[in-house]
Amino acid sequence: MKFEALFKPLQVGPYKLAHRVALAPLTRMRAERESFAPRPLNAEYYSQRATQGGLLIAEASPVLSQGRGNPATPGIYSEAQIAGWRKVTDAVHAKGGIIFLQLWHVGRVSHSSFHGGQLPVSASAIAIKAEGMKAMTADGKISDYETPRALETEEVKGIVEAFRQGAKNALAAGFDGVEIHGANGYLLEQFLQSRSNQRTDQYGGSIENRARLLLEVTQAAIDVWGANRVAVRLSPYGIANDSGEPDPMPLYTHVVKALDKLGLAYLHFIEPRSSGSGRAEVNWQNVPSAMVLFRPLYGGVLMTAGGFTGETANAAIADGHADIIAFGRIFISNPDLPRRLQHDYPITPYNRATFYGGEEKGYTDYPVYDELAPA
Repeated sequence: MKFEALFKPLQVGPYKLAHRVALAPLTRMRAERESFAPRPLNAEYYSQRATQGGLLIAEASPVLSQGRGNPATPGIYSEAQIAGWRKVTDAVHAKGGIIFLQLWHVGRVSHSSFHGGQLPVSASAIAIKAEGMKAMTADGKISDYETPRALETEEVKGIVEAFRQGAKNALAAGFDGVEIHGANGYLLEQFLQSRSNQRTDQYGGSIENRARLLLEVTQAAIDVWGANRVAVRLSPYGIANDSGEPDPMPLYTHVVKALDKLGLAYLHFIEPRSSGSGRAEVNWQNVPSAMVLFRPLYGGVLMTAGGFTGETANAAIADGHADIIAFGRIFISNPDLPRRLQHDYPITPYNRATFYGGEEKGYTDYPVYDELAPA
């Protein structure tokens, strides 16, 4: 067997994983464009990547309409969306797979065209200003980012409740757990980081205050699911969507230690070398490793993602830095990725131009290895 460490069983909450190759949560923008509900094409995509005892993390899904920032991303706040996701989870479970849903609010990484002309919301009224970064409008055009509206204190409580309801909806849709999206410059990270959070209420200022919303949202999901079916994703040292804490270690040390006490299903890092917007290749050199930095602080199951190959993934697990490796781009182009890694079959290259939007091309038309083998 190739990459033996990747194919050792692992207990994750109540679930016994047969291997440690997970599908990372990947925005693909192929939901129904009016209802934002998953459709049969999405069920086919996830079913193709499901394996017996394999973990899939479904793409980030806004917990309310205000949390949306891209066209055709599936939500988890309506009955139609719950019904659409139910078809996905049924398809994955039919193949013996395990599937979590990533709960999302984009915050300022949005545009007023998604919200009836109302400004996006954030921790503070601070716009995304990174050079070259542009917003996507509801009709798929490109625009400058607007200065968001700072959420009032009472509204922040509503965000917690929206995540709670999203967790309930995910349960109704048949998922096996939920992952809280606290990474990549979206709303929860906007509250975490001082460059995007200049509040003076209980959600701003000190590290404890800035971490409050993430921890309240996580607890809300735990109230619905139990801690061992809830996960959190973080991106220390990440720079996606104009994020970045000047000194990440004090902030993320506090957050990781707080999460360690909760008994989560897993904690999920995005490695800094790959922390970009997803719209371009990113492979930063000479940056710290999240899994190496924070493994000593976290006693539970640790997942990490970010440009891994079979060799580097196997080494990360064998060396004790991580327990699960989430793959994104090469899982898109290799629906049978676990099997390919296990048997050292060739890896099909991906086509970045087909990552976002569209239909079958670049989504469900990548072949499994058997279809490539000579007759």
